[in-house]
Amino acid sequence: MTLSELSLRNAKRQAKDYLVYFVTVVMAAALLYSFNALTFSREIKTLSTGMEMLPLMIALATVVVVCVFGWLVAYATKFMLLRRGRELGTYLLIGLENRQVARLFFLENLAVGGCALALGTVLGGLLYQAFRAMALALFKLPYHFSFGFSLPALGLTVVCFGLIYFLALRRSRKYIRRANIHDLIYADRQHEGVAIQTGRKRRWLFGISIVLGIAGTCLLMVPSAIMAIIGAGCLILFLFGFFLSFSSGVPAFFDKRPARKYRGQNLLVFRTLTAKLATMGVLMATISMIFTATLISEGTGLVFRGLFLGRAADTACFDLYLGMDEPERDRSLYFDYISEHIPVEESVMYQIYLTDSPTVRDYIESRTPYYYYNYNQDPVLRWSDYAALRSIAGYRTVELPEGQYLFHCMTYLEEPLKAYSRPLTLGNVTLQPGGVYTEHLSQSGGETNGRGYILVVPDEAVEGLPVHHFAYAAKTANPVTYEDFYNLTALMDHVWEGTGLADAISTRAQEEAEVASQTALCVFPLYYLALSLTMTAATILTIQQLSETERYRRQFALLKKLGMSRREMARTLRTQFTIYYTLPAIPPVLIGVPFILYLAHAPEPGVMVGASSPAVIVITSLMVFFLIYAVYIILAYTSLKRNVLPEAA
Repeated sequence: MTLSELSLRNAKRQAKDYLVYFVTVVMAAALLYSFNALTFSREIKTLSTGMEMLPLMIALATVVVVCVFGWLVAYATKFMLLRRGRELGTYLLIGLENRQVARLFFLENLAVGGCALALGTVLGGLLYQAFRAMALALFKLPYHFSFGFSLPALGLTVVCFGLIYFLALRRSRKYIRRANIHDLIYADRQHEGVAIQTGRKRRWLFGISIVLGIAGTCLLMVPSAIMAIIGAGCLILFLFGFFLSFSSGVPAFFDKRPARKYRGQNLLVFRTLTAKLATMGVLMATISMIFTATLISEGTGLVFRGLFLGRAADTACFDLYLGMDEPERDRSLYFDYISEHIPVEESVMYQIYLTDSPTVRDYIESRTPYYYYNYNQDPVLRWSDYAALRSIAGYRTVELPEGQYLFHCMTYLEEPLKAYSRPLTLGNVTLQPGGVYTEHLSQSGGETNGRGYILVVPDEAVEGLPVHHFAYAAKTANPVTYEDFYNLTALMDHVWEGTGLADAISTRAQEEAEVASQTALCVFPLYYLALSLTMTAATILTIQQLSETERYRRQFALLKKLGMSRREMARTLRTQFTIYYTLPAIPPVLIGVPFILYLAHAPEPGVMVGASSPAVIVITSLMVFFLIYAVYIILAYTSLKRNVLPEAA
């Protein structure tokens, strides 16, 4: 058998023995190719003016992902080298030279990487179509399947993969060329060792790490870049200190409590913890750090998405909206342009008035967080104008009972205002509070329909009230184009030239396009990074676990002879899996959940509501994280259970 044939045979066996690793490398190639194709896609880049930064954002995320996958390949390659040390040492024993064995190992992994790259590129073409469809859906454009390969994307993917494998295999090749027979045969006995030998040092390190973890989590939520960096450093020290002290302490805990060690199946669990956790402190800390970054990336992506949607939803309720301060300034340029270029089906020009006191505002402030930017008194809207605005926005018709006034507010103010019972006196008219309505009505800015709320009163009740600003809202036959929006903005600059002031101009189409752009710029790269991190960390954990298949098989075969039932063995295996996969996931949850909640509460009230509320974002982030994690756990458990548990008698 030639060296090439032996390499090919070993490559096939390697792919079979480390199937989870092989599948992950295929997915890595697919992700790299699909996002590279997205970067080079002219169609995606020309969807919106805000998308010019998309290639740069994806490129930056890709650099990080290449480093992450590079670490995965380097770790897996080294791990497989140590596991196969006896085999490689035997090759030296039968007469092969070190350089031949090094080349054999190099060719094997090159074959595995080449196959993974080929399969990943094909799969990446399909993934690209999925990402392309998602991007087009964001911009509400039709999607048509058109399968094809991007040569620049393929070239960049090959370069990235080549760099990853070259660096990983170069270290392995150098090790094999310098190793002797003894080093290779006993390579699988190399491990970290128990890092902390004495119980006193272990307890001190454990206590200090807990303090660092709490301090780091708190500092991470301080609105200061320097404090956040210090907090991140504290969290890294916490993770390494925690896992080094905890993993070293588990064997000591059971050694001092023999009664617990021999209770039920605890002895088997103890042996697993002794063999794994006591020698995996640094690895567990690294994986836990990756999981923390994953959870924070997912949560941050959802927060950004909710922020973009929440802010745009209120502003985009009208096809065209103009908020105009200083009514004496001539704005005929706006309306001349609108009449000539924008087909308007329905419109209204109206005023926002002010009461003589901020009674409702003070009431709201005493019950919920509230920002009254640009409004020092309660804002008021005439009933006829309100009815016209509801019609333009497409909302159902409502009634204003005689002697009453209505509230229209953002959803977070609904409950406080439903409990409001004070009458409103405007001149000689006294009105009682009536219904509360919460549809979007452009209530989140300065020259808008109130800041979070507005009082709707009969037309005659506004006589004598001061005007805060004028406004214009319109329903158009077709969406207002970006060109029309740009031209109106240019006219606004002309009207306010040299003053430093401006009117508020918004269109539904422009707001939706901005949300799509911002989502593509921020959310896509964050989830790209999160998926890559989760796959990498879960793969390394799974490789470590599946590498013990032969030892587990011998262990359970012996236990069967001693009389243990298959059900008890399965229960023991599940317990081992639960401990092994749960430990590195606990600190990320304890760190990530408070940080995501803090981030989701940071925007102004009324933005993060509904599906974007902080609680929903946390739950969704955890579900996405554990869903991907569970796939690896189920694959590993199913494989190990099938291969190590004896058949039922």
